[in-house]
Amino acid sequence: MTKYRGMIFDLDGTLVNSIHALTRCTNRTLSRFGLGPVSEERMMTIVGDGYKMQMRRALLAAGDADLIHYEESLPVYLEIFAADCNYNMHAYDGIAELLAFAKENGIRMAVVSNKPHAQAVATVEYVFGTDMFDVIVGEREGIPKKPDPSGALYAARQMRLEPEECLYFGDTNTDMRTGKNAGMPTVGVLWGFRGRKELMEFAPEYLIEKPQDAIGIVRAAGKEETV
Repeated sequence: MTKYRGMIFDLDGTLVNSIHALTRCTNRTLSRFGLGPVSEERMMTIVGDGYKMQMRRALLAAGDADLIHYEESLPVYLEIFAADCNYNMHAYDGIAELLAFAKENGIRMAVVSNKPHAQAVATVEYVFGTDMFDVIVGEREGIPKKPDPSGALYAARQMRLEPEECLYFGDTNTDMRTGKNAGMPTVGVLWGFRGRKELMEFAPEYLIEKPQDAIGIVRAAGKEETV
């Protein structure tokens, strides 16, 4: 039917608005050490590169200039996050319609996240159920964090697709680099945690303002293929 037979999505800031949960769990961790809080606006610049980098940036933002509490903050964050990772979690407007279109047209779908794998699965299943996505890949042993392309390429293999058949969706420079590194057409989304300027610096093939715009991309590519 179409040139694009797969869609691979970043999770936080692309499929779901998770900034409330990420901010809550980070601030609860910081408070254990007498630090914080960090605002949600600031958290949007902190998240996206895995929980270790997230805590490093959050500690620096909260005044721990020498990262004295860095190592001991990591297990604390994981404990808090495991219990509260879905706080006030919801899909962005229009995502349900995009996923329904993909399902109806036989387009395979995957999620690739820098969130710890167990929490990535928990969030996806909490918001979308257990049968929406063909593959879910979170941070785990053997799959380096994005922008390393290993997770995206693993997802494509599991879906029996070539990289060029998969649109890669994300809201940050990390995602744009991941898609490029994997040889996938990248789709920068403007409803997430970062902005147009950051995404444009990495020259995505597509830049969209709402999820429904991706339907037009798929349909247009399908028409081109049949010409």
